[in-house]
Amino acid sequence: MPKQKTHKASSKVFKKKKNGTLTYKKSGGNHKTAKDSSKQIRQRRNKGTLAKGDTNRLKSVI
Repeated sequence: MPKQKTHKASSKVFKKKKNGTLTYKKSGGNHKTAKDSSKQIRQRRNKGTLAKGDTNRLKSVI
């Protein structure tokens, strides 16, 4: 039987945790952050979690 290939772009962005949720790095935190508040910069350091509906859609391609 043919198998579904891994979507390489998605697999490089999302990481799968043991409980099945997908996490990703938030954007906009590397440079040009002088205009942002300290709270915004601090919140971007944490990983983001993907919504449940999107997780179910992307699990098969990762």
